[in-house]
Amino acid sequence: MAFTLYSLIQTAILCTNAIAVLHEERFLSKVGWAVDQGVGGFGDDPGIKAQILTLIRSVRTVMRVPLIIVNSACIVLLLLFG
Repeated sequence: MAFTLYSLIQTAILCTNAIAVLHEERFLSKVGWAVDQGVGGFGDDPGIKAQILTLIRSVRTVMRVPLIIVNSACIVLLLLFG
C-alpha cells in the first residue's frame, strides 16, 4: 500500500471513528475515565484528563452526522475504485 493523501485521510477518518464510538459508561468508566462532577473551580485550568474527556464528548456530539456522510463516501469510493 502506497503512502498517499487518500491513505492519510482514511487514517484520520478511522481515528475519528474510534473516538466517536467510545462509550462513557461501558468503556471509559472501566478504565477510570468516568465523568467527575465538580472537578475544578472557577479560574482553574482543567487537567489533561478533563481536556481529553471534553474532546471525546465534543467529537461524539459534533462529528456524528459528518462521519456518517464521510464514511459513506469512503465506502462508495472503495467500491468504485478498489
